[in-house]
Amino acid sequence: METRRGEETDPAALQAMQHGWCLGSEGFRRQMLARLEGSLGGHHAGQLHLQAAQAKAERLIAEELDHLGWREEDLAGRAKNDPLKLEIAARLRRETTLSIKSIAARVHLGTSKTANAKLHAHMRHHDPPNPSQPLLDI
Repeated sequence: METRRGEETDPAALQAMQHGWCLGSEGFRRQMLARLEGSLGGHHAGQLHLQAAQAKAERLIAEELDHLGWREEDLAGRAKNDPLKLEIAARLRRETTLSIKSIAARVHLGTSKTANAKLHAHMRHHDPPNPSQPLLDI
């Protein structure tokens, strides 16, 4: 009993329990994040929102790589302004809440500043206009 009590008060174990939202294997955590996708509210912790967005981004990237017939290494090997990489980044920007900096790092687009300019130009020329938003005639 005394040995068990010592294990329960281990500071590292307690810290992991206090700061983590999920106890279990990595596969279990991914499965829980997939189930939470789209159902997180304002009352959920910011870290949980970030992890859910990252999990969704990884799923979207895997879909796009599979669709293109690419491997993970192809993202790093292709040019930073490759139109197909920019399309992956545009999808991440539309469908997740990840920052430009995170997207640029994950898809290998260079610095966040240049990636922002490239991505903005790409989305302006390739994304269809939103039909629910009125077009401004200036």
